[in-house]
Amino acid sequence: MITEAVEQKPVRVLVVDDEPTLLRALEALLRKKGYDVLGLDSPITATQKLAQEDFDVALLDIKMPQLSGLELLNAVKHRRPEVEVIMMTGHATVETALAAVRSGAYDYLTKPFDDVELVARAVAKAAERKMLFDRNRQLESALRERASGPQGDGIVGNSAPIREVARMIDAVAYSATTVLVTGESGTGKELVARALHAKSPRRGHPFVALNCGALTETLLESELFGHVKGAFTGAQRDQKGLFDAADGGTIFLDEIGDIPPATQVRLLRVLQEGELKRVGSADSVKVDVRVIAATHRDLPKLVKGGKFREDLFYRLNVINVPLPALRERVEDIPLLAHHFLRRYAERLGKKVRTVAPEAIELLCGYRWPGNVRELENAIERAVVLCRGEAIGPTDLPPAVTGRTAPLVREAPANGDESAWLTLSYAAAKEQALRRFEKSYVEALMRACDNNISAAARKAGMDRSNFKRVLRKYRSDVEPDSGDEGGSGDGELATA
Repeated sequence: MITEAVEQKPVRVLVVDDEPTLLRALEALLRKKGYDVLGLDSPITATQKLAQEDFDVALLDIKMPQLSGLELLNAVKHRRPEVEVIMMTGHATVETALAAVRSGAYDYLTKPFDDVELVARAVAKAAERKMLFDRNRQLESALRERASGPQGDGIVGNSAPIREVARMIDAVAYSATTVLVTGESGTGKELVARALHAKSPRRGHPFVALNCGALTETLLESELFGHVKGAFTGAQRDQKGLFDAADGGTIFLDEIGDIPPATQVRLLRVLQEGELKRVGSADSVKVDVRVIAATHRDLPKLVKGGKFREDLFYRLNVINVPLPALRERVEDIPLLAHHFLRRYAERLGKKVRTVAPEAIELLCGYRWPGNVRELENAIERAVVLCRGEAIGPTDLPPAVTGRTAPLVREAPANGDESAWLTLSYAAAKEQALRRFEKSYVEALMRACDNNISAAARKAGMDRSNFKRVLRKYRSDVEPDSGDEGGSGDGELATA
């Protein structure tokens, strides 16, 4: 049974009205009732305060200069959907009342007030509704944490390296400090970022993730910071970015080592000043976002080579959480294998219950260049192929067992051309294409120092498409978000 109490704190009320006398009267009334009140006569200032501070109830006038009450209501619901809003107007009509309710208003009051206690009662009811919302959210969060594992972070494993990762997560989760998660592809960097967010005071706000290496420079900056109409070809309207979407919460920037120099400058400004400029705009916008970055690349080496800003590196690397490769925590492999077995057996409706000892021995003896993600994919494949209740060696991928399984008969690369005649035209074409792809991508990766973004640019291909080709021949290539066959960023820590 969950018995956590919701933290009791004064109800915060935002009052926005351009009539100074009424504004002061409402402030005095609500403070007398014990509320923490902020009164503002400018809707523009109100939107800025909403970006910086939390409120429980908002009391908004409908007719105001610069921004109407309905427009401010929409801004409140976009930025802080959990805030209960009460609208006030001296020009009440059925149409405006319906428009306010449709836009998410909790109540609607007509000025002048016959009795100011009506206002106090409306605010009290809205505050009670907000407290119920907060309690339900906290209880749901507690239930999710317990369902995810004994430690509440969804991390599977009990080795010393993974216990240290869990300790680091607990130690830094409640801080707003920037965290850099490092480790090989597939070690579970996004999972760590999600655990940090879930255990932080920001857990009630958005968690937004972006693979920085999957986009061109223009698209990356637009995605992160937003843009204004006409900023570039195709920018037909103003667009907010992911930093806006994550306001109050956490943004996870994966493959941070792949961002271009211009974007590094913009990101540094956000980290230093807590503000951003949208592409094509000279105006600054304040944001309150915790940044968690991740990379499998050697950032100090990139700094020395002039490919990554030193000041940005130090801003990102305030706290470093290094993730161990799976081969460095072999004792976790049986736990992880059974964890994935239960997941995919349930998902696929298979009656597979265990992994045979000889299969476990093979799993523990493999090097896992693709780390936890590769193990997860191997177990999913095994569950699909398994015909009994236990996964055996024959259900595991050839790479794990040391077997080879060619898709078509191999024709010699050099020699008698008549060897091709043993294959159909389609099979021979497939064989030649696979040989070309393999030699081409391997040579290209060597020439680009294993930088996938650089190799994709040289190949004239979209990065995601290039990675799909590369994954045919290398098991250590991390899928982009949304790739077919991708399964997240792997899983870690303790059962």
